[in-house]
Amino acid sequence: MRRFFRKVLRSEKGQGMSEYLIIVALIAIAAIGVVTVFGRDIRELFSGTTDSLAGNQANNTAVKAKVKANKDLKQFGKYNAASGD
Repeated sequence: MRRFFRKVLRSEKGQGMSEYLIIVALIAIAAIGVVTVFGRDIRELFSGTTDSLAGNQANNTAVKAKVKANKDLKQFGKYNAASGD
């Protein structure tokens, strides 16, 4: 009986699971951050894609998403102030 408890206490199976959970949590936090920053652009890109797959005209949505995706930090404030985003 003592051998069983010693074996259970010295087992490292829980360590691997803990490391895996930490990695998954970090990836989830990073994904939430990316979606928060680029959420609107991602939504517009997916909207254009789904419109195209449905056979609808997706030019307007896709162009808007492409323009917004091409902004950089120099024009970020001006772009947002001008468009009201």
